[in-house]
Amino acid sequence: MTASAGQIIRSHGRRFIVEADGHVYDCTTRGKRVDYACGDIVDILIQNQEQAVIERAQARRSLLYRQDDWKTKVIAANVTRILFVIAAVPTPNEELLGRCLIAAEAGDIEPVIVVNKCDLPETAALLEKLQLYVKLGYQLVTLSAKQDFSPLQPLLRGHTSVLVGQSGMGKSTLTNALLPEAKARIGDISTALDSGRHTTTHAALYHLDENSHLIDSPGLQEFGLKHLQAVDLVYYFPEMRRYIGQCRFHNCSHRVEPNCAIMDAAKNGEITAHRLDLLQRLTQELS
Repeated sequence: MTASAGQIIRSHGRRFIVEADGHVYDCTTRGKRVDYACGDIVDILIQNQEQAVIERAQARRSLLYRQDDWKTKVIAANVTRILFVIAAVPTPNEELLGRCLIAAEAGDIEPVIVVNKCDLPETAALLEKLQLYVKLGYQLVTLSAKQDFSPLQPLLRGHTSVLVGQSGMGKSTLTNALLPEAKARIGDISTALDSGRHTTTHAALYHLDENSHLIDSPGLQEFGLKHLQAVDLVYYFPEMRRYIGQCRFHNCSHRVEPNCAIMDAAKNGEITAHRLDLLQRLTQELS
């Protein structure tokens, strides 16, 4: 058996596909550990030409994951950019966007909002709603994955990017456009349910070039943030950071306390009501 290092390029539950020294290995893990993620750099013990065992993960630059009351789901490791794919059809989930942006802020990963299906007439209303996030400093790019994906290409260079978003928004279509050989599965949108069918069942890493990589992840319907601390949430809202420390009480929850700088800013129109509502609901959820 030979020791080597490689990168996880596919994750299938308890099995991982690792690329090392130009070869691809079907890997299991030591014990019952399964908290590895697509993008992880791992030390492996090669058993034969096809199989290996993951010994450990090397230090991560970043980790994107979600957690609810029951379980933690790792999404991708060592990514430098999150591409949140959203479209006007099926009905977009702005709550999911808000939570993903918070996860990006907490994980020190740069987010980009990718508005797909820009040729749809419904897109104009969506873009108007998303201007709030542009004003907050988030980058936004519009495209049609089926017609012209070139607006996204400059943002991919030199980055390990992960595609995130609810099902049906076109993540796999975008992957296919950028990497035709990827042959990512594409599902039809279920108009009856007004939601996309889950088509990508596992994360997969593709090489765009030597320094640029793309991870396609399964569609999300929710994004649990139980791994975050309620007291830290305010730091993950760019428009609220300037008010930190100005509340009457040092342990202000920004929900009911008098002389709360953040609630006062919302009353004055400096913070939108729905962003304050998101902060308050998440604070309640995590407390």
